[in-house]
Amino acid sequence: MPNTADLIAQRLYEAGCRHAFGIPGGEVLALMDGFRRAGIEFVLVKHENPGGFMAEGTHHFTKAPCVLLATVGPGVANAVNAIVNAYQDQVPLVYLTGCYDAHTVQTYTHQIFDHGELLKSVTKASFTVVDGAVDVIIDKAVSVAMDGKPGPVHIDVPISMATREQPTTKTRRVKSAKSGPVDGPELDAARQMFAEAERPLMIAGVEVLHQGGELAVADFCKDFGVPLLTTYKAKGILAEDHALAIGGVGLSPKADHIIQPLVGESDLLILCGYDPIEMRSSWVNLWGPDKPVIEFSEAANCHYVHQAQLSFVGDVGAGLDRLAVSAKAKILWPDGRPGQVREHHKKAFAGDGRWGAEAVVAAARRALPRNVVAAVDTGAHRILLSQAWQCYEPRGLMQSTGLCTMGVALPLAMGRKLAEPARPVVAFSGDAGLEMILGELATARDLEMALPVVVFVDQSLALIELKQRGSDYANLGVDFGGTDFAAVAAALGGVGVTASDEATLETALKEALKRKTFTVIACPIGRKAYDGRI
Repeated sequence: MPNTADLIAQRLYEAGCRHAFGIPGGEVLALMDGFRRAGIEFVLVKHENPGGFMAEGTHHFTKAPCVLLATVGPGVANAVNAIVNAYQDQVPLVYLTGCYDAHTVQTYTHQIFDHGELLKSVTKASFTVVDGAVDVIIDKAVSVAMDGKPGPVHIDVPISMATREQPTTKTRRVKSAKSGPVDGPELDAARQMFAEAERPLMIAGVEVLHQGGELAVADFCKDFGVPLLTTYKAKGILAEDHALAIGGVGLSPKADHIIQPLVGESDLLILCGYDPIEMRSSWVNLWGPDKPVIEFSEAANCHYVHQAQLSFVGDVGAGLDRLAVSAKAKILWPDGRPGQVREHHKKAFAGDGRWGAEAVVAAARRALPRNVVAAVDTGAHRILLSQAWQCYEPRGLMQSTGLCTMGVALPLAMGRKLAEPARPVVAFSGDAGLEMILGELATARDLEMALPVVVFVDQSLALIELKQRGSDYANLGVDFGGTDFAAVAAALGGVGVTASDEATLETALKEALKRKTFTVIACPIGRKAYDGRI
């Protein structure tokens, strides 16, 4: 009979997991060995938090649950940031932790706290494996992580349980069936609203991705000529060089000023998998109660960030298919406003031709192939890049959108590269964000990863400094000294380049893709580089 560790690893492998990330402790060695026997590669990281983001990076290729492993005590606590991010960004993360046996904690206190209690508010569920039900628990955990709005699930594995032989049952994860709206008065009303609309506009969000509704959304927009806005996470659902792709929205006041009037001018909003957790406060109740709105969502609207006249809970793609029944294509937006807004938006983030953040983004997009997958860290550079960087497929730009946490670009890119080695991947980071997780460059070295890391160097927490200045506060706690990123990269076994013009950056990026190690490309852009630009 298999032991607990083998059974857990086997079930995760059957669910599509091929990598697990973490740092060993004596309490999880059996689980690591179980991974090995099941064919799941264990990747040693330098800190559990970026390990969680590497795990997420694999999910964006495999669509399977991703796996993070931590030992007791500090190992468990270190990953909380990544767990919260998975909860808010709808990432199906299985978080396995070692724990002491129940009888041990009665007379032993070293490194002990209640893991489940710590994680209760930021996971969908927390389990402790028990004799005779290990396979049931792991199947439940995968189901909870994947179904509905995906999210993290925690599993504690007591030390003595990990090597104990377990019976197996015939249980398997049962996928929940998802369907669209059924025929009836509400669906008839939605079809009538769509038939009468002359200026419809669609807003699509992250739920489209995990429902696999990308093609349905893109086809609906193209079939009927409906312009599309996306959240940052949903960029690329419709290739962004398509005339109907207006742009990604969420955090930029500059973009809001250009795009939000189009929302007001529309006579019908179609919301598809749109979770407003990605949006800044200017999107709260952006439209009034009389605005015709049809919403297709994974779950009932309990956030009250916006309202819809008609809401359908279920599969977004199936909902659009039902809405399209008997619908006829016609000329929409005869004044051409969406195209005008699209061009205005593009020009607003194209830069002025001088070296700066926009030039870094433009040069990178030219130098890198169309199918490159990018990851971007949190900060002012992310807001700008999310407007200017064109995505041509779903999940083409990875980032933290619900939590907006720093230090994610490098590990997200590393996980994505591990999952699909042949795919070119690039990470864009601010200097402060990269300094948070410099140790993971050593992980990239050990993995012999051809990964360019572009760093926007302004020696400042630029977004916070901008807000601080805008509020007439004194400059405090936002500026820091310069790091020689090229030297750091070389010291950690990679290649370092400093690029102060577009030609140097383009050459460096092309060369980076050919290496068997990482390349850090530092791009000095100067302080206050984002004034008036985001």
